[in-house]
Amino acid sequence: MAAISGFASSFALVVAGLKAVGASDGQAASGLFALCLATAVVSITAALALRLPVAIAWSTPGAAVLLAAVDHGIRFSDAVGAFLVSAALMLLCGVWPALGRLITRIPRPLASAMLAGVLLPICLAPVQAVAQLPLFAAPVVVVWLVLFRLAPRWAVPAAMVVAVVGILVSAGTGWFDPARAVPHLEFVAPTLDPSVVVGVGLPLFIVTMAGQNVPGFTVLQAHGYEPPVRYAFVGQGLGSAAAALFGGHAINLGAITAAIMTGPESHPEHSRRWIATLTNGALYVPLGLVAGVATALVAAAPTVLITAVAGLAVLGALVTSVTSALEEPAHRIAAIATFLVVVSGVVVLGIGSAFWGLLVGGVVMLWLHPRRAAR
Repeated sequence: MAAISGFASSFALVVAGLKAVGASDGQAASGLFALCLATAVVSITAALALRLPVAIAWSTPGAAVLLAAVDHGIRFSDAVGAFLVSAALMLLCGVWPALGRLITRIPRPLASAMLAGVLLPICLAPVQAVAQLPLFAAPVVVVWLVLFRLAPRWAVPAAMVVAVVGILVSAGTGWFDPARAVPHLEFVAPTLDPSVVVGVGLPLFIVTMAGQNVPGFTVLQAHGYEPPVRYAFVGQGLGSAAAALFGGHAINLGAITAAIMTGPESHPEHSRRWIATLTNGALYVPLGLVAGVATALVAAAPTVLITAVAGLAVLGALVTSVTSALEEPAHRIAAIATFLVVVSGVVVLGIGSAFWGLLVGGVVMLWLHPRRAAR
């Protein structure tokens, strides 16, 4: 359940995000395949070595960061360089625990507000899709809404199925090219552009930490497991670095999938739930084999329809991030400042709004409440 729902609910967002930072269809398919393989290897290793239900997944908030950079004219080789920097920082957090503690001390209102600002334009897409393509988009939203009440875990995968049916009806048979559907890994030589590293790499790292890893650790603790912090960061760093060389952006701890694998429905015995992690990892290999087909489907679909499904997939993350950003009354102004700058989409010195939003929010927080910000 974790593997299928995790893949189906957000593969379209991953493909759209990679293409937004300059990937070709072939490179996006390679990136999706590489992320599946990295998820599989790190999951299986965790299950066998640690005997813990450690949920590994690709970074869905990170894919949203990439999609937010769609109009910045980024070369994919520069994006891959930024992916590697993000992976190196993750690895460093495992090798140097003090850095991990420092990153997790980034004020939660600011990190949450930055993530909310990244997610908002994506979450507006279902509304825009219904207005522009009502015959295709309205059934997607209706199916999602019905299942969100009856079977929430399957709401987004079911919506994706309805969207795929719409894509097939509108595109006919011309979208499928057997040669492009063959799974492959395409090496991408990385290049480093400082503005892309700061505008994409650092926000990717921060939202992955704040939006996925911290909640993932929390889910493990809530179910009585000691989070393997060092393994998580080192495994993610190495897996993300390997995937980056073939176009993948990042892997991390899952949060929703962690709730599936750590709960009693996974196994009645607390000590046997690691089997779900092993199964999840093994299933990501065959799922990765359909990366070419998945990418071709995304390429054949109207952009607004794919973004609409992505918006439904991250709607829960938007609600959580907005709630977290505004939870502390003393820091609401700083959080809103961060949110507004990120949503504005401004690009200054070639650096995107996610970085500037975090910087502006930090300055406002320090000015209004210097002692609380320091803590």
